[in-house]
Amino acid sequence: MENHEVMAIDAAEFAAMKTEIAELKTLVRYYEEQLRLAKHRRFGSSSEKSEYDVNQLSFFNEAEATADVNVAEPELVEVEKHYRKRTRLTTDRLPKDLPVEVVEHDLPETERICPECGGDLHVMGKETRREFILVPAQAKIREHVRKIYSCRDCERDECSVPIVKAPQNEPVLKGSFASPEAIAHIMAQKFVMGLPLYRQEQEMKRAGIMLSRQTMSNWLLRATEDWLEPIYEALHEILCTHDVLHGDETTLQVLHEPGKPAQSKSYMWLYRTGSDATHPIVLYEYQPDRRAKRPAEFLKGFKGYGGTV
Repeated sequence: MENHEVMAIDAAEFAAMKTEIAELKTLVRYYEEQLRLAKHRRFGSSSEKSEYDVNQLSFFNEAEATADVNVAEPELVEVEKHYRKRTRLTTDRLPKDLPVEVVEHDLPETERICPECGGDLHVMGKETRREFILVPAQAKIREHVRKIYSCRDCERDECSVPIVKAPQNEPVLKGSFASPEAIAHIMAQKFVMGLPLYRQEQEMKRAGIMLSRQTMSNWLLRATEDWLEPIYEALHEILCTHDVLHGDETTLQVLHEPGKPAQSKSYMWLYRTGSDATHPIVLYEYQPDRRAKRPAEFLKGFKGYGGTV
C-alpha cells in the first residue's frame, strides 16, 4: 500500500516538474526574442520593409521614386459610379450644421385599420432614431462638351468662315484626364492621412478603378511643379518681409538618397511668422543636413529678428 502511495506521489511530482520545465523553456525563448529585438533596435536598420514598397520607398519620397514622366498616361476608360454608405449609431459630438436626411416610415392606407374594432387608425406619436451617415469618395467621369460655332452665311457665300469656340477652363494637367478634385484627394490621403500610394491603388482597385500608383505619382509631381511651387515661392517672399520669424529643424529618414546611407539623418526645416502676423505663414524646407548655411540661404534678404519655434 505504501509503495503505491510513493509511486503516486512521484508521478505527481514528475508531472509538475515537466510543466515547470516547459514554462521555463517558454520564458527563455521569450527573453531570447527580447534580446534579439533590443540588439536590432540598437544596431540594425530601423526602416520598415513592405512587399508593396518599391526599393523600400519612404513616405517622404514615394512619389519621386515611383513617378515616370516618360511612361504614357493610360487611356481613360468609363467606369460605373461607385456609391457606398456606412452607417453607425453614435452619441459622439457632431457638427450642428450637418444636413439631415429625413426618412419617414408609415403604414399603407390599407393597413391603417384597428385590429380590434375595424375603425380608422390615427397618428398618436412618433419614434425617432438617428444614424450618422458616411459616404466615401465617389468616382465619376466629368465629360466636357465644347460647342463650336460657324456662320451659315459665310459658308454659303464660300468666303472665309470664322470658327468660334465656347470658352472652357484648361485642364489642371495638360494631356491628362486628372481633375483638380482627384489630385487634391490623392494628396490629402497621402500627406494628411498618411495613406501611401500603393494602398490608394489597392483601394481604387477594389472599387473597380485601375489607376496605378505610377500615374498618381506623376500627377502629384506635375501638380506640385505647376501649381504649388509658385504659391510656395510667393509665400516665401512674403515671409522674408516680416520683422519677426521663428525657425527650427527636426530629423527624418530618407531612404536611397544619393550619397547618403539609409540610416543617416536628414532634416526638415520649419519657418513661420510671429504672432504679430495678420496672415500666418508656415513653410517647410527639406535639407540633407543642419548646417548654418541652410537657414542663411533660405532667409536671404530677411532683416528682422528670429527665434526657435
